[in-house]
Amino acid sequence: MREKEPILEFEHVDAYYGSMQVLFDINIEVFPEELVCLLGGNASGKSTTLKTIMGVCKIKKGCIRLKGKRIDGKPTKFIVANGVAIVPENRRIFPRLTVLENLELGAYLRDDQNNVRKDIERIFELFPILRQRANQQGMTLSGGEQQMLAMGRALISNPDILLMDEPSMGLSPMLVDQQFRLIQEVNQRGTTVFMVEQNANMALSIANRGYVLQTGAIVLADTAQALLNNKMMQEAYLGGQEDL
Repeated sequence: MREKEPILEFEHVDAYYGSMQVLFDINIEVFPEELVCLLGGNASGKSTTLKTIMGVCKIKKGCIRLKGKRIDGKPTKFIVANGVAIVPENRRIFPRLTVLENLELGAYLRDDQNNVRKDIERIFELFPILRQRANQQGMTLSGGEQQMLAMGRALISNPDILLMDEPSMGLSPMLVDQQFRLIQEVNQRGTTVFMVEQNANMALSIANRGYVLQTGAIVLADTAQALLNNKMMQEAYLGGQEDL
């Protein structure tokens, strides 16, 4: 895996909201077909990292590369068109559109519309409940079904990398288990995944590698198994604290 170039790379990135620095000297690599998680507590900078990838949060030092080419400073539409898709926090589907319409919107930047129907069929194979709900409005779906729809809408763009922001948020424990199994299946089918998550145990159970953020700086980076065995991780992040 490591002989390949990273799909996504942060190199010494400092990021800011206005004049306030929020990320400090961030170095991250995500390689093809990996599932990498970014862990940390509230206000650690996890979601800010995703916003920085998407061009919402600006950087003043360092660079971000997608498939070897710099994307920092580029507009969000350019970044999406070049292979990044995101499943945002709290799903954010279009509630008054049907499941099928939500999926079709995920393909709006594709230039091979003849293949979109085939890819929607693949999404229905991955998430069979969405086929049953195809003509229902998004607002009528359960929280777990909305998360599936948000994932399907992102995958329909055929991304090089799928970003996921807190996929367990707001779901019951049973649905959390289901969602992580689906994320793992999406990854095992060949999609590279970079996931921000507070549930460190669940995230590391399916990830290849992980990074840990504290107040905007990376304090740990290792394989998922090594992080699970790390004493600092066990004491600070794996001990059942509610906000982690």
